[in-house]
Amino acid sequence: LKRLASTMRCSCSLLLLLGSALRASSFSVPCHAAASGRPAAATSRGTVSLADVDAASTAFYTDEVRKESYPSMADVLDAKVADPDLRRLMLTLFGAFATVSAALRAELVVKAEEQKSVFGDVQLGVDVLADQLLWDVCRSEPLIKTGSSEEAPDVREMHAGGRFCLCWDPLDGSAIVDNNWAVGTIIGIWPAATGVIGATGRDQVASMVANYGPRTTAFATLDDGVYEFTLGVGGADGWLCSRERVRISPQSRIFSPANLRTARHELPGYGELIDYWLDQRYTLRFCGGLVPDICQQFSKGQGVLTNPPGGDTAPAKLRLAFECAPFSLLVEAAGGKSSDAVTGGSVLDVPIEGIDQRTSIAIGSADEVDRFNALVLPSVRAGPIAYVDGQPTTHGLNAGKAPAPRPPQDGRRSPIFLAEPSGTENGKAPPASQQRGGWGDQNVY
Repeated sequence: LKRLASTMRCSCSLLLLLGSALRASSFSVPCHAAASGRPAAATSRGTVSLADVDAASTAFYTDEVRKESYPSMADVLDAKVADPDLRRLMLTLFGAFATVSAALRAELVVKAEEQKSVFGDVQLGVDVLADQLLWDVCRSEPLIKTGSSEEAPDVREMHAGGRFCLCWDPLDGSAIVDNNWAVGTIIGIWPAATGVIGATGRDQVASMVANYGPRTTAFATLDDGVYEFTLGVGGADGWLCSRERVRISPQSRIFSPANLRTARHELPGYGELIDYWLDQRYTLRFCGGLVPDICQQFSKGQGVLTNPPGGDTAPAKLRLAFECAPFSLLVEAAGGKSSDAVTGGSVLDVPIEGIDQRTSIAIGSADEVDRFNALVLPSVRAGPIAYVDGQPTTHGLNAGKAPAPRPPQDGRRSPIFLAEPSGTENGKAPPASQQRGGWGDQNVY
């Protein structure tokens, strides 16, 4: 028993060392300039090259190289945000992101005792905590004239003399946070002169998104582009600027298709677009969380997310003011493009006529958004085809085949649906290029 206890103590020590190394591995140091201005302690951690792990060409590993030092978030905002009031507000919001990040690591994911979402969305305890924190910011910061939360359908006046109007989604990704997947906070900042209602996304003075994953990162539009900041790495006490002037390439080999259920019946053009990406051997990177699915475009420098309207059976679900407008400002500032998935125009030019206004979107690498517009918009303009159970597929790789059995109306999936999606024979999966059909029958967003 003594020998066993000694062995277990050694194993636990090794696991703790490994955990510490993993938490700091993104920033091999020396790494200076914490948010407090104090230099971080230097270590001698090495780096792993792609050759060491025999990475495939489709893996899209980071090509970031270590820098000798990283500036603090406060220093970057001082240099890159000319408006002192906006700079002060952004500093406050970065502090709120850090508090939400800490809460996510300390709170269990359970339903809130009191459900207050007027939209009928299920609220979790962490949802409520993040939302209350941002309302506290609004109440305590005189610069904020009005505040609006995705959890409520109104615009509330906070300070009559405030200069800015805030719209936020406190914790986007509530449906996947219990899986311990990345989630995030989305904030759009409008000037008080325009307000939110009646304005467009292009009127925003800035937008910010926090991505809570194994690390906590945040992306913000500054005066000269998009910057990435990372919280508490390399021994830093606060935020470091981990990427400057983030750019999204016009070309992409990564795709993230939301509302995929429409690709088989309602929108033939969407099915053709998915077929193109599969035929051209694009790489699917999609988790069903809007924040990580778009933020990968900043870290990978490429990507496209698509979420077209599918009529009554799969309508647009994303909110213009709380989600699509702030993200479109970030992506377009990084050289990407957005489409409202109806006219093909930028999401930033869509007037905000109601705080709960919904929209479809295609966003990311410009060439892929153009391809979406060319292939999908004709189907949208013609009107989505109504889905009918048992109706054969009319387009794409599975044309003429019967669709996958639909899940029962009570939400449970039948054994047939689990065992033999569309295109299978005797329980065997079809070739990779033909595995579309029944696998996409989810409206994640």
